[in-house]
Amino acid sequence: DGWRNAAIKEALDFCLACKGCKKDCPVSVDMATYKAEFRSHHYRRRLRPRVAYTMGLIHRWSRLAAHAPGVANFLTQTPGLASLAKRAAGIAPAREIPRFSSQTLSRWFHSRRERPAAAGKRVLLWPDTFNNSFRASTGIAAVRALERLGYEVAMPREWVCCGRPLYDWGRIEDAKKLWRRTFRILAPEIEAGTPIVGLEPSCASAFRDELPGLFPGDERAARLSESTHLLSEFLMRDGAELPRLDKGQRAIVQVHCHHHAVLDVDAEMQLLRALGLDLEKLSSGCCGMAGAFGFEADKYDVSMAAGERVLLPRVRAAAKDDFIVADGFSCREQIEQGTGRATLHIAQILERALFPESATPA
Repeated sequence: DGWRNAAIKEALDFCLACKGCKKDCPVSVDMATYKAEFRSHHYRRRLRPRVAYTMGLIHRWSRLAAHAPGVANFLTQTPGLASLAKRAAGIAPAREIPRFSSQTLSRWFHSRRERPAAAGKRVLLWPDTFNNSFRASTGIAAVRALERLGYEVAMPREWVCCGRPLYDWGRIEDAKKLWRRTFRILAPEIEAGTPIVGLEPSCASAFRDELPGLFPGDERAARLSESTHLLSEFLMRDGAELPRLDKGQRAIVQVHCHHHAVLDVDAEMQLLRALGLDLEKLSSGCCGMAGAFGFEADKYDVSMAAGERVLLPRVRAAAKDDFIVADGFSCREQIEQGTGRATLHIAQILERALFPESATPA
């Protein structure tokens, strides 16, 4: 049994947990869920690797960093200190630790002095850990776009997290605790059937896929799962009237693995075309970053090899004014760190169409 467990662990360590197998495999084997359940049992009485306590608990560290993002960035971005931080965290030396936003999306949202009068349908924008703490500009773009389109945007006042990194590292009970907290915080929205709009595909897929599996038969889980949509899904299903960008603007699109496996990719393409973009959707598979996978020191070479198959060479060859579109945080990090090209979330493109003179900087 010990030998068998070691062999399974070694094999699953290099599983990207992309969930592509769930959609593309003829027998729909969900290896990502199997990996999480195996790790839950395997590490029950064992210490986990360092990355499980650093990137696996990113929801805790980012919440702490929000109190002093300048200090956090000094420790993780300054040459020398950054190397020590990466070594301590088990991150590959060639990787860059993502920079924290100067203020979180949630703090920006709740501290605004000027807000449009509530008029249209109420939606709740989910402040996932990645866009809340590292790419707040993406969330700000989404808020501005939704409000310009006539929606009343709400956001939880309390800190929330879907627990995706916990689940990936087999901390299933800890992830369930976060979901129970979410049930409490979102109780009025769940009862009212308020649409939940997500920006990060891996988090939206946790609502749609993992949540019902973790709480079978729980009406709260079922209702929350059914009411959660990515931004593009929500706008397309709601029939939002969209503006158009300048004719002839090209966009190269990298679809996040969980988006492909669990969510509606067609809605994403429909929205981008409705905005007037000439699209090239890459058939590149996983970007190679796969959440925290590509940050791990012993996974770096595999991660880069995956990215170099199609994605990174195509982005390098793109024209300077082409949009590089990627909604997933890990995809954006892989592209930007591997090519030096800036990426845009679909929310930022939508904002550019709606506010051509004053879009939020990427």
